[in-house]
Amino acid sequence: MANTRDEPQQQPLHMLFLPYFAPGHLIPVTDMAGLFAARGARCTILTTPVNADIIRPAVDRANDANLHSVGSGTIVISVLPFPDVGLPPGMENLRSVTPSHGAEYHVKFVQATQLLREPFDRFLATTRPRVDAVVSDSFFPWSTDSAAAHGVPRLVFLGSSVFARSCSESMLRNNPLETANCPGDPDALVLLPGLPRRVELRRSQLLDPGTRPLEWAFYQSSNAADQRCFGEVFNSFHELEPDYVEHFCKTLGRRAWLVGPVALATEDMTPTNAYSPDVAAGCLRWLNTKPAGSVVYVSFGTLTSFSFAEHREIARGLDLSGKNFVWVLSGSDDDRSEWMPEGFAELTGNNDRRGFLVRGWAPQTLILSQPALGGFITHCGWNSVLEAVSAGVPMVTWPRYADQFYNEKLVVEVLKVGVSVGAKDYASCMETHEVISGEVIAGSITRLMGGSLESENIRKKAEELRVKARTAVEKGGGSYNDVGRLMDELMAGRRRSAVKVGEEIQAVNGF
Repeated sequence: MANTRDEPQQQPLHMLFLPYFAPGHLIPVTDMAGLFAARGARCTILTTPVNADIIRPAVDRANDANLHSVGSGTIVISVLPFPDVGLPPGMENLRSVTPSHGAEYHVKFVQATQLLREPFDRFLATTRPRVDAVVSDSFFPWSTDSAAAHGVPRLVFLGSSVFARSCSESMLRNNPLETANCPGDPDALVLLPGLPRRVELRRSQLLDPGTRPLEWAFYQSSNAADQRCFGEVFNSFHELEPDYVEHFCKTLGRRAWLVGPVALATEDMTPTNAYSPDVAAGCLRWLNTKPAGSVVYVSFGTLTSFSFAEHREIARGLDLSGKNFVWVLSGSDDDRSEWMPEGFAELTGNNDRRGFLVRGWAPQTLILSQPALGGFITHCGWNSVLEAVSAGVPMVTWPRYADQFYNEKLVVEVLKVGVSVGAKDYASCMETHEVISGEVIAGSITRLMGGSLESENIRKKAEELRVKARTAVEKGGGSYNDVGRLMDELMAGRRRSAVKVGEEIQAVNGF
């Protein structure tokens, strides 16, 4: 056996993360970097100045924690300028592009993200130590070729479920809307072919290439680039969607590592500068005054927007339900005089009242973990779904666009831990939606939290998934093992590359 003391010390694995510039993409990637750093990798997050400020508190906390852990690595933020495409200074995160800016700003924002290839190439060429792997968002399809040009494997991360990725793959491969015999019926059911189990959605819930050709083309190009990658990293766990992990890997021939729930594994690294500590403390104090399972939490993520008419019906639904509630309002939602029903303000405020309003960013994982929580009205963004699963909180599903209708199918029909509010229309955060009445909203809350046999079965299943989620990230769990398996593969790839380079040098020198 070789004397390893005479060998140079092996450098830790160097992983480069390039997240998309939206909170739902940035935060799980930051958490993921914390996971790999805790296992000894050197992690670099490449982003722009505004986005660096968003994630820096979480990065600092992860690094501080790793100082006290033997064998841990570090996370470094590397900043590159946001491309100048005519957007106002500081508009570097999709959250700042609101419907009031119009579609033009959104188009410019997407254009800016596609202009990052040149600085990304320069970074790969010049950074030391050399990058062993790139984990980049699916919304950066050019990063596949960039990474390959530098001999670096690219791993995809989109922040979606394996179920949703499988549904999207079926849509992009088969375009079932084109062959469905229901051109004028938005409520007609459309089958997504080739999946492990029958999945049908209303025509109106699907991305229509006929009416959204640019969006369809972008997803097709991104998917084609993703298929040429080393594999994909998911913020999910095997026990949550086993049939679709098998389908993704065996039927579709894609490689996948499931490493989540990353927020659970990293003990809530949500940036503390995103919300006021006073608001968080006030909300938690209010929750502590409420009976167990009595509160419904209402939050629709960072990019979802609602009309005044929709806000009014949500308020009516919360009132009619008779349940305690925490409702998160974004800054653009706060013109309450335009939508708040008469008498609703009297429901919120002090500990003896039924409601608590949070303006801006809420400490979501902390809220969901409180014993008072009995349900979560969600837009079905994957981060929110996974946080609810991790806390064992059942859901009222209210999808709006992107992968959210797929995630609703997973929550309601596959996992059976939620009820649907009945949203029917796929429309982006820049567009208007059908108004769902307060009576329907109240009815969905009652179905979820009313103490019926259905609600008890949902709650039981939610608790079972909570236990499985926590087991997955513990030592020996499926997600814990996938982190190690991926790191081992990347290190093996580094060794193979070193051998190949050595052989090439010897050939040139005539040895």
